[in-house]
Amino acid sequence: MALDQSFVGRSYPPTVPYEVGREKIREFAEAVGDANPAYTDAEAAKALGHPDVIAPPTFVFAITFKAAGQVFTDPQLGLDYSRVVHGDQKFAYRRPVRAGDRLTVVSTIEAIKSMAGNDILDVRGEVHDEAGEHVVTAWTKLVARAAEEA
Repeated sequence: MALDQSFVGRSYPPTVPYEVGREKIREFAEAVGDANPAYTDAEAAKALGHPDVIAPPTFVFAITFKAAGQVFTDPQLGLDYSRVVHGDQKFAYRRPVRAGDRLTVVSTIEAIKSMAGNDILDVRGEVHDEAGEHVVTAWTKLVARAAEEA
């Protein structure tokens, strides 16, 4: 059954703040194989004009995808998450994520489409720091595969 188009434009409450730690940044950089010293060495980051180490660009996915869980688990939306695959991801940064940031995310459903029996859901995550500064916007596209015929 197709997802309800009336959900387009619906925003969910901000998440509790996520505190970005140096160790989490280091672990993430190692996991993705990015040896940029700005991710692990505070002095290298400061030499580039940052107050502390910064996170690789895709680091924020973990925060925004978790926040989008409010959308995915909304019983009124009716998304069958067992049939979901990740379709696309993109980011638009105002500034890098930094160690010490306390970030919140507001998730908004931007689009719902049906194609060949599949539901395609676009969710925008607006990430702000505790001062209210916009840090990054993340867009996540999910595809809920059509149920298989019996």
